[in-house]
Amino acid sequence: MGQGGHAGHGHGHGGHAGHAHGTDADGRRLTVALVITALVLLSGAVGAWFTGSLALLADLGHQVTDVAALLMAVVAARLAQRPPSARRTFGLGRSEVLAAAVNALALLAVTVWVAIEGVERLLADTPPGIPGVALLLFGAVALVGNLVSLAVLAGGDRENLNVRGAALHVLGDALGSVAVMVAAGVLLLTGWPYADVVASLVIVAILLPRTLALLRATAHVLLEGAPPGVDVEEVRAALTEVPGVEEVHDLHVWVISDRVPAASAHLVVADHATPHCEGRAVGGSVLDRAADTLRERFGVEHSTLQIETADHADHEEHCAPPRGVPASPGYGPLP
Repeated sequence: MGQGGHAGHGHGHGGHAGHAHGTDADGRRLTVALVITALVLLSGAVGAWFTGSLALLADLGHQVTDVAALLMAVVAARLAQRPPSARRTFGLGRSEVLAAAVNALALLAVTVWVAIEGVERLLADTPPGIPGVALLLFGAVALVGNLVSLAVLAGGDRENLNVRGAALHVLGDALGSVAVMVAAGVLLLTGWPYADVVASLVIVAILLPRTLALLRATAHVLLEGAPPGVDVEEVRAALTEVPGVEEVHDLHVWVISDRVPAASAHLVVADHATPHCEGRAVGGSVLDRAADTLRERFGVEHSTLQIETADHADHEEHCAPPRGVPASPGYGPLP
């Protein structure tokens, strides 16, 4: 290694193979759920037209966004399997995160619309009449389809934001179908005209916090946030404990997609350390040990580590520390 520094790349390939296999299986499950949901959509469209039910219309609105969401999720899952290229060096894995974000926004829009429509019907002098038997029948048909789709998606990767987004849409439909059936039962037993509207507002109350949570999760990934459960300062401390490492700076930990964490850092090593990846030192080189630490302790398979001496670190311009984190000796002034 020259005195200026040495760039080393620690990378585990097993994680990518597992990611590709999981993405392929998730894609098949999403395709099956898409076909089932499209059939449920046709049934719901007939039911909403025939009954005029707001709860059934709310459920239909979710089904429309579900079909679009599942179609987008299927396309995103296929794109995520494409290998990296010279133009897109990380591949298209993040397309799944983009699809989940769009799906969350679409579901949020439908939920807000149903809430507004429900309040307007509650304030109306005369609520529309809803046929209870037909409402119960169409709700039952939709519920069966929703439960089958949920069962298919439940076998997928629950940490995959793309699958989570699709499953959340289908869950919304299932809850909507239950609410439709409850409203139909109340209508048939009591004749209370507002049962349908109350059922639609219950759907809104259940779905809204889950939709916002998914939106926050996708935004975190797209804004290069640290992986859930990973404390960046713990990563810094662990790298500093690697024999031969005197200082860590310019540390970044993020997720390429929601299932592929990555990290990069500059490691300042002692003059006597063995920084190269030939493994001549007892127990391996600094680069090998640091990459192993990231992989074994934090699950980071993709790491890019620059090894440098103190002479190089002294004149290097570093990134400013994150807000709220005290500056270490490795941080220099911004240019």
